[in-house]
Amino acid sequence: MFLPKRQTLSLSLVLSAVAAKCGTLKRKSAQTEQAEADRQTVFTGIIEHIGTIESLEPKPGGGRVTVHAPSLRTALAVSNSIAVNGCCLTVVARGKENFSADLSGETIQKTSFGGKNGALKTGSPVNLEQPLAAGKEFGGHFVLGHVDARGRVTHLDRENAGSSNWWFGVEVPQEFARYIVPKGSITIDGISLTVARWNKTTRIVEVAVIPYTYEHTNLRDRNPGDAVNLEGDVLGKYVERFLEARNETSSKENSQLTFDKLVTQGF
Repeated sequence: MFLPKRQTLSLSLVLSAVAAKCGTLKRKSAQTEQAEADRQTVFTGIIEHIGTIESLEPKPGGGRVTVHAPSLRTALAVSNSIAVNGCCLTVVARGKENFSADLSGETIQKTSFGGKNGALKTGSPVNLEQPLAAGKEFGGHFVLGHVDARGRVTHLDRENAGSSNWWFGVEVPQEFARYIVPKGSITIDGISLTVARWNKTTRIVEVAVIPYTYEHTNLRDRNPGDAVNLEGDVLGKYVERFLEARNETSSKENSQLTFDKLVTQGF
């Protein structure tokens, strides 16, 4: 394509300016890129490691937890994200076989890190999961690590005498009940589980636990009254918000008084 001399000069100046601007961009360090990537995390609820709380210092405005996790000693770095009992935390310090993470006031208020009865404490086993990496098998369901509420363990019973399968029951708070869908997904202490039974009256949700899950998570250590972290299926939350927005729009439109509406009503 042929361009007049003046247009060619203008185009050259524009391209030169773009090139100069691109040349002034600063390259992000590997640490910065990693930190930004870790802020956009997703988990699957498939537990691969179990740790033990070494220390827990909850305060009204926040706190800090240190977890003994020797199986993750070479996999974690400061600023990495990790789900601890389903709660997404950021590693702020790392030792040879442990790591520490700060707890916000919101985390203390809504999770088992801050519960008074049956809450986590020094020596408690915790489920650990690293964020889903590209190319890794997606085995559970979308888990964000944003805990919605605390539940209470009601029972952990064998399916029947001699069985290796278990029934695990949790009482959920009223505000979380709307996220319970029979045969749907639920995250309990970071574990992706399927709702098998749901009692609306008692608000007790039951899940069937297979031997592998029982042996490779902290479920085997749960007792009636223990606090557990609950997260509803994020897909259900988006549907809920979409319906709310649609109803708000519909309600607003219906509330507007127009000439046609007055005619329709006989005025």
